[in-house]
Amino acid sequence: MSRQRMRLKFVKGDLIAIGFVVVLTILTAVVFQLNMGSAGGTAVFVYQEGKLVKELPLNQDTTFTLEGDYHNEIQIRHGEVGIVKSDCPGADCVHSGWIHDPGRSIVCLPNRVELRIGGEAEVDFVVK
Repeated sequence: MSRQRMRLKFVKGDLIAIGFVVVLTILTAVVFQLNMGSAGGTAVFVYQEGKLVKELPLNQDTTFTLEGDYHNEIQIRHGEVGIVKSDCPGADCVHSGWIHDPGRSIVCLPNRVELRIGGEAEVDFVVK
């Protein structure tokens, strides 16, 4: 019994379908990237003891230190904001990570600091 090698042959329609899928994938990735860049918040609002102390654009990379009972090093990079260093007990604010969505916030309770991203918040659900 002999084994025959089966060879797949592409026909013109197969190549057109593959090309269509590749182009559609690239277009989807481009649209997704454009939407991600514009969907984020527009500014970072920094509050200390309930008072607005700074307002910074989210699309401009910067690092600064906020003084108080403790020190918080706040960094904005690549459209995200986070507290990267803090000498407060537990440093829970540092472990909060990076945020980029409107309406999200990071809080440092010992230093009475809140970072909040402004802009149009996305709605998860509505209850009537």
